[in-house]
Amino acid sequence: MAPLKILLTNDDGWDAPGLAALKCAVANLGEVVVMAPLHQHSYAGHRVTTDAGLEIRETGQGEYSLSGTPADCVRVALTTVFPEVDVVIAGINRGGNLGSDVYISGTVAAAREAALLGRKGIAISQFVRRNMELDWDDSARHGRTALGQLLTEVHEHKTYWNVNLPHVEKTVVPGIVECETDNEPLDVRFRREGDRVHYAGSYPARPRTPGKDVENCFGGAITVSKLRL
Repeated sequence: MAPLKILLTNDDGWDAPGLAALKCAVANLGEVVVMAPLHQHSYAGHRVTTDAGLEIRETGQGEYSLSGTPADCVRVALTTVFPEVDVVIAGINRGGNLGSDVYISGTVAAAREAALLGRKGIAISQFVRRNMELDWDDSARHGRTALGQLLTEVHEHKTYWNVNLPHVEKTVVPGIVECETDNEPLDVRFRREGDRVHYAGSYPARPRTPGKDVENCFGGAITVSKLRL
């Protein structure tokens, strides 16, 4: 059998350390190509560009940047540059994309766009704890564990995967938990100063439903959630 052809993208930009970690995570798992945004598009959700031209630049062998969103990158790659791609993997995002984050995440949108276009889509993100150093080598190692498993799964039409890596000490080997995404809202609070309001919510303070992805990832597990269109 021919090796899988894997498209990598992200929402942190083509030169982000998380994308470099993802390249390490999928090394030898298939033939890898890249199309990632020229600029950061965190919290862009599923925004796409249809009213302006997009600039594409070659950044390496089989690698391109695009002056568009993560979903734009997937659209352009699968329809124009890399139509033979089997799997789209977006990440590794710096910061978790747990629970209701999936609706605002550019990373998850890229995997969703892949599913819309009939490909297997996987979003992978790294939860980051405050006051704890992040080692991208650990992210690559933990990501490879989850991705190696998911790439062998038969693709169920109209579904895609959302993976979140825990932020744990080097000595910890996190297990994989398949679970639902938490449908509780984020901690949404604002502080008013004159004619401006500033977001004052706390990511760690969000509700945690027992058994769902927020609780499991915060508790030290790699969470894997199957999402449907």
